[in-house]
Amino acid sequence: MTDRSDWLTGTPRHDAATDRILTAAAALMAEHGFDAVTVDAVVARAGCSRATLYRHLGGRQAILDGVITRAAADVARRVAAAIEGVDGADRVVEAILTSVRAIRADPALNAWFAGPRTRSVDDYLATSAHLGALSATLTGLGPADEGALGVADLGAQWTVRVVLALLTWPLADADAERHLVCRFVAPAFA
Repeated sequence: MTDRSDWLTGTPRHDAATDRILTAAAALMAEHGFDAVTVDAVVARAGCSRATLYRHLGGRQAILDGVITRAAADVARRVAAAIEGVDGADRVVEAILTSVRAIRADPALNAWFAGPRTRSVDDYLATSAHLGALSATLTGLGPADEGALGVADLGAQWTVRVVLALLTWPLADADAERHLVCRFVAPAFA
């Protein structure tokens, strides 16, 4: 348990509280999995009160969104650097493979895929508008690419599923994953 002494003194209170709570939640997720991130567990780990947690973040869903948003921002920075100046199918390939590497490198995100799969993880990923929007931005796909089906961001949603498939069922090595993505995903975006 973290020391509860005046840890908000002398700092922008909201930023300090939010950072401490999200750091605690990410550590719980990395150590014990997605389902371990409960309000009570985060309060105990962060060394704050329930009132502080709710005042600065809200409930469990807001905490999970915050952890994922923070981790996704780091993944997005890595992907953006990798795809700078790359277009078309090559951009999609690099965005997918860099995303997979970055997620595997992040302890909280990797915990979702390294341990046993739960329905709550699948439900969260399936309903996350943030993941689809992030994919659309990084791959350069979006509503203009939706095609005749009229489903916004269909290509972006598909790339999210490709990333999730590689994380859930990894191949033997990075070269095998690159070969698979180049052979079967890239042609769809050529």
